[in-house]
Amino acid sequence: MARALVFVGFMGAGKSSAARDAAARLGTEPLDADEAIERDAGMSIAALFERDGEAAFREREERVVLELLDAAAEGQPVALGGGALGSARVRDALRSHTVALLEVSEETAWRRAQGGNRPLAQDRDRFAALWAERQDAYEDAADAFLVEGGRGAVVRALPALQQLATAGDGVRMAWATSTGGDYPVWFGAWPDAQGDDVLITDDQVAAAVLGERLVEVPRLTFAAGEEQKTLATAEALWRALASRGATRRTRVVAVGGGVVGDIAGFVAASYQRGIGVVHVPTTIVAQVDSAYGGKTGVDLPEGKNYVGAFHQPQAVHVLHDVLATLPEAERAAGYAEVVKTALIAGGPLWERVRSGVPVDEQTVLACARTKLRVVAADERDGGLRQILNLGHTVGHAIETVTGYARYRHGEAVALGLLAALRLSGLDDLREEVGGLLAEAGLPTRMDAEIDAARVAAATRSDKKRVGEDTPFVLVRAPGDVVFGQHVAAPDLLGAVQELSA
Repeated sequence: MARALVFVGFMGAGKSSAARDAAARLGTEPLDADEAIERDAGMSIAALFERDGEAAFREREERVVLELLDAAAEGQPVALGGGALGSARVRDALRSHTVALLEVSEETAWRRAQGGNRPLAQDRDRFAALWAERQDAYEDAADAFLVEGGRGAVVRALPALQQLATAGDGVRMAWATSTGGDYPVWFGAWPDAQGDDVLITDDQVAAAVLGERLVEVPRLTFAAGEEQKTLATAEALWRALASRGATRRTRVVAVGGGVVGDIAGFVAASYQRGIGVVHVPTTIVAQVDSAYGGKTGVDLPEGKNYVGAFHQPQAVHVLHDVLATLPEAERAAGYAEVVKTALIAGGPLWERVRSGVPVDEQTVLACARTKLRVVAADERDGGLRQILNLGHTVGHAIETVTGYARYRHGEAVALGLLAALRLSGLDDLREEVGGLLAEAGLPTRMDAEIDAARVAAATRSDKKRVGEDTPFVLVRAPGDVVFGQHVAAPDLLGAVQELSA
């Protein structure tokens, strides 16, 4: 059977347009299930609903969709209706094809559905319930996830979608979209080496993770640890690249956690004014957060990530099995970013995390998709992306005051999350999150010898400070997180002091 490229998603996601755009680029004809149903019935879908009811329509839809999938040529784009995946037979048939989910928010879908004659878009409450009800089926079927990237995003993603068709069982892809560039995020596939690659990693990752992988790629290695995230390390790497004769065609392959990704990304962003970088994140922190979005940089004694640049990667490769090499303390540190992301996302991800399930591939994928959606809307921290700083303002201040030596980044973020929830006035949620963090082995109390007043003062050096005020990210409820909030100095000090109590 030929393997078609099938676009699925809720009504208003743009499936028909995506199939047409992809077909035009491929020089073939798109197949559209809704159009095929109308030809089969000799009337519009709205008229079908009115004459026969939804149950009869779904029977016809199932038959027509199965016929389309069976008739599709290799790689031919196919658009399915929003409810087609309600059929178990259709879901089973899709296993033989490459399925791309076009993500669309309920609000955007409702706006796009207005003005048309859609039978299931007449009542907003029913529409919202239907949107929520169908998400699991879409996500379970999807091999690829495309955030709302506007017209042209599907065409830009097309080479990756074609590559996905031959990538092997279990490999999935999320397409990252930003003004600085689009790129694939591969789940379950190592990068293929290219002739001009140079690998940057730290000594711990080189020993524990790489082994015989990418042995043909020259390696530049530095000592592990946040305290190495300095201009001196960056300079050593710049000069090593220069001594190897690296050019603007060279591609950096960054294999490691957040420190490696930040330094290697910054080196790539600045060497000869910018060369390509591919990230292979090997920690939970990096896999759920820091590998995406193009933030790179190094620390100064005055503050964390004070020198850096936005530099989007060419690709990210996420391998869940490498997390087995992490020491338990590192796994725990990464869990703080999982909880943070779940609080931002709310909904199914928050429910999944609060239930206490281990950080598995599904959780990592959901966290990554949350980050990608935020970055797609605001690449350069001008607004919405600041919600990703939840817990980081106090967390970074703790790291700065302790010289980046006392706490791992995730441990400091865990403390920062508790301070943010206290400032949000959500006592019950703070208690629940504290329980999750403690169960994972994360600190919920700050060392008594750390001066709370110094930590509170250090928040004024946060790189997001504007004028005299450092904006805070606060939580109104899981899934309802707001940025740019003013916090009175006594309240901040009290929240930090509580961490030492």
